[in-house]
Amino acid sequence: MSFTQIKASDLILVDHEGNVLEGRRPVNRAAFVIHSRVHAARPDAVAAAHSHSLHGKAFSSLGIPLDPITQDACAFFEDHGIYDDYRGVVNETEEGERVAKALGDFKAVILKNHGLLTVGHSVAEAVWWFVTMERSCQAQLLAMAAGTPQLIDRETALLTRGQIGGHLAGWFQARPLWDQITASDPDLFD
Repeated sequence: MSFTQIKASDLILVDHEGNVLEGRRPVNRAAFVIHSRVHAARPDAVAAAHSHSLHGKAFSSLGIPLDPITQDACAFFEDHGIYDDYRGVVNETEEGERVAKALGDFKAVILKNHGLLTVGHSVAEAVWWFVTMERSCQAQLLAMAAGTPQLIDRETALLTRGQIGGHLAGWFQARPLWDQITASDPDLFD
């Protein structure tokens, strides 16, 4: 199903073994393997966001972390991991466990040759980190294509992460996006 067509009634709830508890849709095995292992490893994470977004996929192929080259990228400074053991479509729980290990206590992980995954203490926070990480990947790709990006120094990057990289900041920054989506697509809640 296309993301543009998903409604609340299309969502499913599964248990820790992948059995559907609520909803009528089938379980995406790869999604279940990743998300179930992330949630098992990170009980503090209320939500995880993962997609094969264009800039996330392109950036993930480099196998490098995001650099502190913009204010938004500083939200991830020393707060994201890299999973560099791509083995095709994730079907085994052991690979989901390796993804969760690469995530560790961070808010995000770059899945090399795959995409991005973020977590949050709320759905809004997890979504915001995903959106801003995707945009930060795009910015770094553009900057690298134009030349050699100038890094923000470590002290300033850590200060900035403290200002914009916390749970409340993630939730708060997601609010305008939430307002925009609910105004433009009220039928999402059917």
